[in-house]
Amino acid sequence: MILQLTKEQKELMVEEIQQFFSLERGEDLSDFASERVLDFFKESLAPHIYNIAVADVKHVVEQQYSSIEEEILTLQRPIKK
Repeated sequence: MILQLTKEQKELMVEEIQQFFSLERGEDLSDFASERVLDFFKESLAPHIYNIAVADVKHVVEQQYSSIEEEILTLQRPIKK
């Protein structure tokens, strides 16, 4: 899965990459060079970040399911023997 960005998102990220390199490294990157950096991050790092987000969502859903299950069990009626 390749991260798809809108034109506006891509332009904003390219600007942010250029600002970062300028402030942190004193380097002026062209739009092309900044897009290459963005492509690197999208291809190399985005899948890792995505997988972390999926694991976080899984954990939240499991907690919610457990809570719902407990609530459902409170609806049970006692059976007389």
